[in-house]
Amino acid sequence: MTPARRRPDGDGPDTFCRIVAGELPAAIVHSDEATVAFLDHRPLFPGHVLLVPRTHVAVLADLPPSDVDRFFRLAQRLEIAVERATGSDGSMVLVNNRVSQSVPHLHLHVIPRRFRDGLRFWLGPRRPYQSPDDADRVAAAIRGHLDLSGLSRLG
Repeated sequence: MTPARRRPDGDGPDTFCRIVAGELPAAIVHSDEATVAFLDHRPLFPGHVLLVPRTHVAVLADLPPSDVDRFFRLAQRLEIAVERATGSDGSMVLVNNRVSQSVPHLHLHVIPRRFRDGLRFWLGPRRPYQSPDDADRVAAAIRGHLDLSGLSRLG
């Protein structure tokens, strides 16, 4: 396991590394050799779960390729469990990378949702493309940076 990452102020490991180490309390939903899932202490709705890797990584791009499959398979199972346990109509699964990332440790949110629950702030404001050509330019730029090495097939 890599050492816990220090907070930007240099005062010690980040909050999630401390939860993983058992130094801070959390309502644990699941724990195994690679991950810990626990209830967010400031949930958007009851049942809001955070999934973190035990090894410190800051953002999704830092998660070793060998860990990605298991991490997201567990996220799928947590999504089902959260929806069933809360009786929700669905859920929102998201990862913030740097921007809006409150703790500098990769964490995936599974948030139970209900129709008309009032949660709208992540969906706006929308900024449409100026034209189809503008959308094509952006898509081409992303394609130009998309590294598909190591992927045997997509689909």
